[in-house]
Amino acid sequence: MCGIVGYIGDKQATPILLENLKKLEYRGYDSSGLAVYDRDRIEVRKAEGRIARLEEMLKGDEPGGSAGIGHTRWATHGRPSDINAHPHADCSGEFVVVHNGIIENYLELKEWLESRGHTFKSETDTEVLPHLVEEFYRGGPGDSEGDDPVNDGELEAAVREAIGRAQGSFAIAVMSQREPDRIVVARKNSPLIVGLGDGENFLASDIPALLAWTNRVIVLDDGEMAVLTRDGVRVSTFDGEPVAKDVLDVKWGPGLIEKGGYEHFMLKEIHEEPRAIRDTLAGRINGRTGEVSLEDFELDDDYLRRLKKIAIVACGTAYHAGLVGKKVIERLARIPVEVELASEFRYSDPMVGPDVLTIVISQSGETADTLAGLREARARGSRVLAITNVVGSSVAREADDVIHTWAGPEIAVASTKAYVAQLVSLYLFGIYLGRRAGALKPEDSKRLVEEIRQLPQHVDMLFGRHEERVRDFAREFARCEDVFFIGRGLDYAVSMEGSLKLKEVSYIRAEAYAAGELKHGTLALIVQGVPVFALTTQLDVYEKMLSNIKEVKARDATVIALAFEGDETIGKLVDYVIHIPKVDPLLTPVLSVVPLQLFAYYAAVARGCDVDKPRNLAKSVTVE
Repeated sequence: MCGIVGYIGDKQATPILLENLKKLEYRGYDSSGLAVYDRDRIEVRKAEGRIARLEEMLKGDEPGGSAGIGHTRWATHGRPSDINAHPHADCSGEFVVVHNGIIENYLELKEWLESRGHTFKSETDTEVLPHLVEEFYRGGPGDSEGDDPVNDGELEAAVREAIGRAQGSFAIAVMSQREPDRIVVARKNSPLIVGLGDGENFLASDIPALLAWTNRVIVLDDGEMAVLTRDGVRVSTFDGEPVAKDVLDVKWGPGLIEKGGYEHFMLKEIHEEPRAIRDTLAGRINGRTGEVSLEDFELDDDYLRRLKKIAIVACGTAYHAGLVGKKVIERLARIPVEVELASEFRYSDPMVGPDVLTIVISQSGETADTLAGLREARARGSRVLAITNVVGSSVAREADDVIHTWAGPEIAVASTKAYVAQLVSLYLFGIYLGRRAGALKPEDSKRLVEEIRQLPQHVDMLFGRHEERVRDFAREFARCEDVFFIGRGLDYAVSMEGSLKLKEVSYIRAEAYAAGELKHGTLALIVQGVPVFALTTQLDVYEKMLSNIKEVKARDATVIALAFEGDETIGKLVDYVIHIPKVDPLLTPVLSVVPLQLFAYYAAVARGCDVDKPRNLAKSVTVE
């Protein structure tokens, strides 16, 4: 949530800032703004609403300088409004700040600043930051006792002192009229990326905002700050110690963050799932032997002997991938797996330690709750494996081991291709662990690997055979108040993801239920005509699912079943059938989720929803 951009170089900053802000719209926001140094002063423009409103405001009044910072805000402290939008300035307007995160002690800081003559305009926690920088730039108290004045007027020193007083999480960028040739940035628990150019440098809270300009980036770590000038970037710790940073060459091309002829990013990203699967598999499987190689990840015999269980920690869609992963790992490796929501994990006194492997799953690698869970697990001595889509993300850097999903940038808020890539990564891990633990026979591993390699073409086939039918279903049911999803085992886990997708983008009230629980209360919700998606791909409970379908049909529900090709029985019991290719039932989540994603997308379109940017939601949840 929220987005930061910055530019310093020899070009006009305003068009670059606006273009880069648009690349971050997927993160979710309710206001936007920018600040540009123009003719001896910093010009601030900001507006509630979409970036289009900010652009309209700038027509005929566009700041003309070559250094600036910009922001998209998702309201936490203070309602969405022009005044609460970023950037925020001090009393004189000489110091300007954009900020992602939360300043937890802002009330205390605000009272102290007011006692020293500062006045505030907004309801935000962020506004204390430019006032702190102003206070310390002109020589405020050097410590809590108010002894010696700090710094001699350097912006970097003033920012260092200001963030030393701030508690919470933040990524900030600061400009000053007094030092127009630099932007000072700092990071604590909120992502910040520096892009390196030729005679120009860039700043963003996520890589996609930079790809049109450069693929050479520096990822700041927690506790680091940087000074950007047009000629270079200097990184140091909050304590002022110089830091030598590696430059990351990003392999994503700028075309991956364009719609490419699709009406929405969500539809484009669903159609990119075959490629995401292929890229996630690339270099990791030996089709001849069925062996799986996971880059530098290796479990030695001594660790395997001590391993008692696996804990999977994630949020939202990644949590649903974890539920599939539990079934896969237990089936293939015969090691118990627990799955817990990251927001609950760190507060539950989790039973993890050296004999537990913790797997954290996060598309962005910056999910605040998941990061907190990772740190909690490591603090208790657990080895942590991260499954993430972003190289250099916090999750990737802080985990002991990483499996990158290689789905490419995902712009739509509702995750689709990243979920499928997470599933494939969990399959690979399950096969690897099953072989290492001796629970999976070589011939079974080889068979599974061969079936996994066929998944991309199966997904392509689903688009060709069923997308138009699914679109017709979505138009038919788009005005329904409720939609239900039922399944057993892995089908139940996929039902939860299908339900979430529909809620996220169409705002239809959707619920997923374990089909065996219908008689225990939820059957009361089934009334005439209500749509029910019934997933029937788990053959060991197939007869049970038929009974559950009969139960909802007896209450006059309209049932859409997902079943294997060649299943002649199911069509006699339901209203509609979507057939998926016959694969090992362990692999069906990759296929059965595709029609559910398409249904959610087309239902949202039929209802006129903002598909890529659903209300109240953000792509990367970077605060708890």
